[in-house]
Amino acid sequence: MPLSGVGSTGSAACACRHGSEMLEVSMIRFPAVVTLVVAGMAVASPAMAAVLRFEGHFVGEHGTTSHPDGKVEAALNTRTNLVRYVITWSGLSGPVTAAHFHGPASEGEEAGVIVPIGGPYKSGQHGALVLSSEQAQTLQNGQIYVNLHTQAQPNGEARAQLERLTPAVRP
Repeated sequence: MPLSGVGSTGSAACACRHGSEMLEVSMIRFPAVVTLVVAGMAVASPAMAAVLRFEGHFVGEHGTTSHPDGKVEAALNTRTNLVRYVITWSGLSGPVTAAHFHGPASEGEEAGVIVPIGGPYKSGQHGALVLSSEQAQTLQNGQIYVNLHTQAQPNGEARAQLERLTPAVRP
């Protein structure tokens, strides 16, 4: 399609041959399209939410001689900051006496309790909690872990650092 002319306003006309007739088609100005697309994104963005999935596998800590196994699976709704989680474990020195979400801390670092996890504790534990915006960002940055405590290891026997899985899903 040959361009027949571009005006000073940024609009263009296109002369197209259709059979034996010449058709004149007016092209939409590019800046107007960009403005409409950006405005549409700005209106839609706050209402759109993604569900981000996280997972962490338990490893022993604080010199434990047990061999913990299990994992934490979590899903964060980015609009509401609601986190739903399931925690499974085995191989600990005894029953879990306390469990917490800790952060912010990278793998190998320690941090304070963000949210305690209520008992009674049993493998397959599940629940939901709402994080602050800052805590939700900390989770997205991979700086939250779950710690399981036992009588033999009151400072924590098993730790699962939560890492983001891809891709995100829409709720």
